[in-house]
Amino acid sequence: MNINVLIVDDEKPLRDFMRRNLEVRGYKVLTASNGLEAMAIYQNENVQLVIMDIMMPHMDGLEATRRIRQDSHVPIIILTAMGEEADKVRAFDLGADDYLTKPFGVGELLGRIKAVLRRADWSEPATSEKRIVRGEIAVELEKHKVTVRGEIIELTPTEFNLLVYLMRNAGKVLHHRAILQHVWGTEYGDEAEYLRVYVGKLRQKIELDPLKPLYLHTEHGIGYRFEG
Repeated sequence: MNINVLIVDDEKPLRDFMRRNLEVRGYKVLTASNGLEAMAIYQNENVQLVIMDIMMPHMDGLEATRRIRQDSHVPIIILTAMGEEADKVRAFDLGADDYLTKPFGVGELLGRIKAVLRRADWSEPATSEKRIVRGEIAVELEKHKVTVRGEIIELTPTEFNLLVYLMRNAGKVLHHRAILQHVWGTEYGDEAEYLRVYVGKLRQKIELDPLKPLYLHTEHGIGYRFEG
């Protein structure tokens, strides 16, 4: 498989549990016990996936996530304890891609890993469609290039796939579950916080005034609607 995974957690038994289960499936695993160790490894190794706990000594997972996101789109899965909703949302704001709530099983761990790697691969299905234009927003699908009011904006693979799905369905009210299953994968459906954060990120990048969106509208209790 030759995928380098960096596991960052101050609990050695949990690190060892994840390392054993990933190595037996062909992943190459690097481990760190805090954010400082993680950054040293990350800067010197070709890391393709990070699994990061939030609460750690010396440097926590939120700060390490922020630093990684300054120059990389590498997928990051954060580990949270039950009830850490605020930390979860903060991690998404800083650029985390997914989360696992402790305790978790091998199946859930492997499912999340496969999902984030799939999304990180610019995995929008092949299509004969080359370009989508809605209002002042233009998307070149093959180049993964997005232009807003004449300026190129940078999007992560997930942000790009979300924008494309919304633009293709302009004028329709799309349910939370439908968006999650199309963009994140069939394993998803109830993670409404994902959408809140990612829609907020898109509004910051495409709207003149994110608080008064012209394109990306919330349909309360249902989902979202893109107006072109």
